Amino acid sequence: MPRYRAIVEYDGTGYFGFQRQRDDQPTVQSRLEDVLTGLAGGEPVRVTGAGRTDSGVHALGQVICFELTWRHREEDLLRAMNANLPDDIAIKALIECSETFHPRFDARRRAYEYHVYNAAVRSPIRRLRSWHVARSLDVERMNEAAACLIGVHDFATFGQPPQGENSVREVFVAEWRREGEMLVFFIEANAFLYRMVRSIVGSLKLVGEGSWTVADFEEAFRACDRARCGTVAPPHGLYLVSVCYED
Repeated sequence: MPRYRAIVEYDGTGYFGFQRQRDDQPTVQSRLEDVLTGLAGGEPVRVTGAGRTDSGVHALGQVICFELTWRHREEDLLRAMNANLPDDIAIKALIECSETFHPRFDARRRAYEYHVYNAAVRSPIRRLRSWHVARSLDVERMNEAAACLIGVHDFATFGQPPQGENSVREVFVAEWRREGEMLVFFIEANAFLYRMVRSIVGSLKLVGEGSWTVADFEEAFRACDRARCGTVAPPHGLYLVSVCYED
């Protein structure tokens, strides 16, 4: 049976994460599978994703794959899926792929962004897509602290690995940029631990507001102790931006 690979964008506000839940709560995976099952004439279709984003987390470039008997063009399948998906989920690109392709295990790099709305007054428009921090944050100091994340390290302070795996990861990029009142943290790594990005952002926020020094952040990081993590940033500011493969 043909296997397809697709890039999915979604607003995670109304979903209990990407992965299907046992109690039938709305998830991105369940919506995708329901649509594909309908296109398959009722034959169940299973979707596999590159990342299991949490409740409220968004994606600009989630990668999925699925098997489907489809007798039309790829672009027709893309249009058919988008015509049946809710407005907060969209298929951005779709191609037929190798039957051995796996979006999670074949991934070589993943990139996330975290958005912080750094203004004295909250923004109702941005409230579900960024973390409002009223206290002024020092981007230069946060970038100084973030620099120690680059390379191969044990990130046990900032997350929990899947069962049977260790907490060592390689981070390629970790930096903040200011876009007016919005601060954007971009991080790219070979893989991420559970809640790793949100834990890093929350701890860097403590540096930016002056509650922690850069040395405090580095000391907590090197301790490899989850109890040393600072604040865990809320999920609604997090975006899965892209997933990269060798091809």
